[in-house]
Amino acid sequence: MKPFRKIFFKILSSLIILAALNIRFTCASLYYNGHTDILFPSACKTVEIICYLLIVYINFFPVFSIRRTSTARNKILDDGTSLLQIFLATTAIEITYCIIALFTAIPDYVEPGFTYPLVWIRYLLTALLIELVLFWNGIIRVYLTSVQLGIKWRILGTVCGWIPFVQIYALCRIIRITSNEVIYENEKYLLNRIRADNQECHTRYPILLVHGVFFRDFRFFNYWGRIPAELIRNGASLFYGCQQSAASVAKCGEELTSRIKQIVQETGCEKVNIIAHSKGGLDSRYAISSCGAADYVASLTTINTPHRGCIFADYLLDKIPDNVCNKVALKYNAALTLLGDPYPDFMEAVQDLTASSCTKLNTTLPDAPQVYYQSIGSKMNGAFSGRFPLNMSYPMVKHFDGANDGLVSVDSMKWGGNFTLLTVPDGRGISHGDLIDLNRENITGFDVREFYVNLVHDLKEKGF
Repeated sequence: MKPFRKIFFKILSSLIILAALNIRFTCASLYYNGHTDILFPSACKTVEIICYLLIVYINFFPVFSIRRTSTARNKILDDGTSLLQIFLATTAIEITYCIIALFTAIPDYVEPGFTYPLVWIRYLLTALLIELVLFWNGIIRVYLTSVQLGIKWRILGTVCGWIPFVQIYALCRIIRITSNEVIYENEKYLLNRIRADNQECHTRYPILLVHGVFFRDFRFFNYWGRIPAELIRNGASLFYGCQQSAASVAKCGEELTSRIKQIVQETGCEKVNIIAHSKGGLDSRYAISSCGAADYVASLTTINTPHRGCIFADYLLDKIPDNVCNKVALKYNAALTLLGDPYPDFMEAVQDLTASSCTKLNTTLPDAPQVYYQSIGSKMNGAFSGRFPLNMSYPMVKHFDGANDGLVSVDSMKWGGNFTLLTVPDGRGISHGDLIDLNRENITGFDVREFYVNLVHDLKEKGF
């Protein structure tokens, strides 16, 4: 639905609600003030019933649109946001009307048996009920379907809902977030429909996504956020690395090699294009250079990989007592075992990310001439640019390593013949987690899903 049409129907919905609330009360006020010539109660009652029926319809279709123009989730989110906007507008008008009516519509004479105060109470209760239905219908829809609200604004909205006046700010903020999300997702939906036949991401060789340290490839919590679905919609064939989340580069490299050979054998694809994030880039380089995977890899794209390690990691391991490190390692290993790692080793994984270890590793991992190498990095613009815990680690990494993404310095990310640095000129910048859509957040000035579509399309154009 076009924006101006949607605005028109929201206004129409608001007017219908206001009419249902006010027509009977206004007629009653005139009647008790001596205007007995009006068509009351028959005509007013009929119009009132029609308005109530329309209110029921509005609660299902707030902008009078049954036709779905985007995904089902986005349609529900759009309708929920519209209901909240209608609720906010009609509530503000009703409060103003009540204040005016309280001082101007009090009759001079009230007939016995059916008092004016009862009309007033009936009006207030009806208005309260209708507005509550609008609000809860809208808020439940947006809470269940919005991605951008996150846990933060769901909690803040719930808490602030009990604080007078603050609740108005919270509701306005929720409406702004969800309305922007609706617009953003609609544009993404229309773009994908336009280019559906082009198969932008249908590469010669399938894509192998390789995760970083302390994460696994889970079915119900995708390490890569909304990226895989976007690539598949545009024709990509995807596989996952499935290596352990916490192990040495050597062990993970061996696991990746087995995984690559398995994919090649099962699909007959001959080679894969690896896109690896963080430590996954080191694991992939080890698989290519030391485990015999080079003949099965067409290209390697590393994303925010610490190719030269992290100086701050050397500092921490040097300063933290061994007994503390061992206790932390034991707890992490126990947790990672529950998540599926057969032989997790927290300390091996961390030590392989230090600058000293990566310096040694780079001398033993020459690039394979038959593999195309490129690297991509990002940086945050300040300590509060990213979400916890990267906003906490950013100052330390900057002190030791310089400009960084909250974990890895920009200089450490560079590898291969082509390096691309991603950031946004204003605001938060792009963090280590943002480049895998970890928080499913729409960042102003950077569309992570579109970036990966263009990245894979570029591999396709290069013949990979």
